[in-house]
Amino acid sequence: MRPYYHIIFGAIFSILVWIAAPQLNYLYAILLFLSTFLIDFDHYLCSALKTKKLGLFHSFAYHKEIRKRELTEKARGIKQRGDFHLFHTVEFHILVGLLGFVWIGFFYIFLGMIFHSIIDVYSLLSDKMMYRREFFLTSWLLRQIR
Repeated sequence: MRPYYHIIFGAIFSILVWIAAPQLNYLYAILLFLSTFLIDFDHYLCSALKTKKLGLFHSFAYHKEIRKRELTEKARGIKQRGDFHLFHTVEFHILVGLLGFVWIGFFYIFLGMIFHSIIDVYSLLSDKMMYRREFFLTSWLLRQIR
């Protein structure tokens, strides 16, 4: 899903949470909103590592090419995993969720990440491309050592 959709849906989600809990601290509301799309920083890191270019527009171009290749492969019946995104793994979510017991701000970051991931799963299911995403760091690590 494109970043601006995550920003728009994240803003709507954050506003709804704020309406449901108007006493919510501004900092926590901002953390919630930012975490609904900044989790995608791992997409940028992946493109920077693969292309050796740091510019954000280079990252957008990289992902545009990846998307074209995904659609071509899908049309040919090829089911290949996409790039690995650490921040999207269950283990990373659990880590941030556990940090929420140390500082409540991490709880709101965790909520934003969960919201982001739900939207991602919906998008992957709609596109019939669930096979592209690795959800578990441990599975990815095991494949790397084989």
